[in-house]
Amino acid sequence: MSIVVTGATGKLGRLVVGEMLRKVPAEQINAVVRDRAKAADLAERGVRLAVADYNAPDTFDGLFAAGDKVLLISGNEFDKGRPQQHRVVIDAAKAAGVALLAYTSAPGSLTAALADDHRATEEILLGSGVPYVLLRNGWYHENYTENLAPVLAHDAVVAAAGEGRVSSASRADYAAAAAAVLTGEGHENKTYELGGDEAWSFAEYAAELSRQTGRKITYNPVSEEEMTGILAGAGLPGPLAAILAGVDTSISRGELVVTSGDLSRLAGRPTTPLADAIAAGLKEQQG
Repeated sequence: MSIVVTGATGKLGRLVVGEMLRKVPAEQINAVVRDRAKAADLAERGVRLAVADYNAPDTFDGLFAAGDKVLLISGNEFDKGRPQQHRVVIDAAKAAGVALLAYTSAPGSLTAALADDHRATEEILLGSGVPYVLLRNGWYHENYTENLAPVLAHDAVVAAAGEGRVSSASRADYAAAAAAVLTGEGHENKTYELGGDEAWSFAEYAAELSRQTGRKITYNPVSEEEMTGILAGAGLPGPLAAILAGVDTSISRGELVVTSGDLSRLAGRPTTPLADAIAAGLKEQQG
């Protein structure tokens, strides 16, 4: 039996593999990647590699074996029909008779267009008959803290989230939860609503940035249409800009507040405070 992680060289996938290496022998882990060269460091640690692509169904033929546990990390190609990409993996898992397939989905309360592909994938997975786990990941701290340059350039946090709050957590937190599910028992056919222990508002985010930088950084709320334009002006494709601005509107409605406690329970520790992610982001920004 292997534990298989798709998208293993992505930002989340690498962290999941790293967490699992603390729990199981490396030879039990099979990392599915599109580019073997990018996974050389994983191979050096003893992780087995398989090359496959969501856009090439035949590359998944025979990749899984009966009894495997699989983590399907959602694709990030918004323009390529992600549910059909995911169906490729689910069909291959069903054909092989895997023991479990965990999917990184979106919060059940999220109504923004971002959730559409996830809901469609969930329907495919539940209809397949494959034992499943829905890891409904909330928002990541890193969505805000990985690129602080625009905020620092204008001393302003801009969002269309009004006074809404976000139960975000670090990618490492979500990775720890996924690893716990894949290496543990008793998770079959469960749905976990995952989010940080402490919800925060954008005014509080700006205040924490101000505290850590010693500068006055303000929160400037804008409309969804204005936010779409700002993101498009920053270089994002128009459709993706609209999707992300729509998430802000969902935040304003409270749809990214998660109170289940599932994430910290699965991870076995409190989730990472936003302040810690801000500190790491500022350090990265300084080079």
